[in-house]
Amino acid sequence: MRNFFNFLKSRVFFIQLGLAIVLLVVVSIFVLRWLSSTTNHGEFVEVPNFAKMSVPDMRKSAEAAKLRYEVLDSANFNPEYPRFSIIEQNPPAGSKVKENRKIYLTVNPSGYKKVSVPNIIQVTQRNATSMLRAVGLDVQRVTYIDQLGKDMVYYIKYKGKQIKPGDKLPKTSKIELVCGNGSITDQARVQADSE
Repeated sequence: MRNFFNFLKSRVFFIQLGLAIVLLVVVSIFVLRWLSSTTNHGEFVEVPNFAKMSVPDMRKSAEAAKLRYEVLDSANFNPEYPRFSIIEQNPPAGSKVKENRKIYLTVNPSGYKKVSVPNIIQVTQRNATSMLRAVGLDVQRVTYIDQLGKDMVYYIKYKGKQIKPGDKLPKTSKIELVCGNGSITDQARVQADSE
């Protein structure tokens, strides 16, 4: 133990300690300069605005800016943007990033997703309208036929054709409700009695 303490006080120990410190400083300076040159320290690229660009145009723009990209699908159609165009990007346009940074881009789908038409037959017009809106469909028009149930839905139409509950339509589609007017003609009464 005494020899160890004597070594700590010796000239050889201080020379080796000094050499180790010098070597550590030289290696640190070398590593910092190497990192600065390989990571382009202080050099940034501005992220372009990809909004409303088509995917091929976005690719050209990203490659010109020396950026990598990953395209993400979107579940929600945005009618304010063209189909298959960029609707979101991360990081946002104008951000300063390192060269070769990956940009995440969300693409507008080709249209609204499809929803099932709820069963609104024999439901009042008011309730049917609420049920349709709840799934993302709209009532474009209400027409009336001679049937006893006033404001009761008897048929559903889409683009002039009769459809059934459960049929799939694009979200935001306009539906026509065919409802009863509360009166029944003699011919309809005879037909109803025969059934």
